[in-house]
Amino acid sequence: MSRRKLYSRREITSRVRQLAKDIASDSEKGEPLLAVCVIKGAVLFYADLVRGIKGRDVRFAFVSASSYKTDGERMVSGGTVDMKYCSIPVEEIKGADVLLVEDIVDTGRTIAALKNYFRENGAKRVRVAALLDKPECRKTEIVPDYVAFTIEGNPYIIGYGLDNAQQFRNLDGIFEI
Repeated sequence: MSRRKLYSRREITSRVRQLAKDIASDSEKGEPLLAVCVIKGAVLFYADLVRGIKGRDVRFAFVSASSYKTDGERMVSGGTVDMKYCSIPVEEIKGADVLLVEDIVDTGRTIAALKNYFRENGAKRVRVAALLDKPECRKTEIVPDYVAFTIEGNPYIIGYGLDNAQQFRNLDGIFEI
């Protein structure tokens, strides 16, 4: 499988550090930030991002949700969102300042469903930090609040947590295949 490097580890590190600073400066001081990692794809981005958010108490949470399914050798959006797991009790969502951390926003279905879930359960504020944004693929009105990189068109992306059928997550850069 051929692949073309889009972003190096150095470029990723630089952008993630800047996003962390932006998030810290946009946040209310003294109030905890509930950082919710959309697993599995966002794990590496999440770990690097939350370490860079200074001056805030950052609380960790994890959710597993996806609109993707395997179609042969590639993953494709199935059109509906399946939330399989949420590590945070509903009572801890009420009044929380929530930051959803997602690997890639393309159709926007998954992140729209998650934003609705947290709003419906009483979150005070819900923002989205995305490693990658593919706005040309959008099927919803979702616009991430913080984006490391915007991808034009609809290339298939792997590396730095993003996979193809559970492979290539551990690549040290972001690649197009």
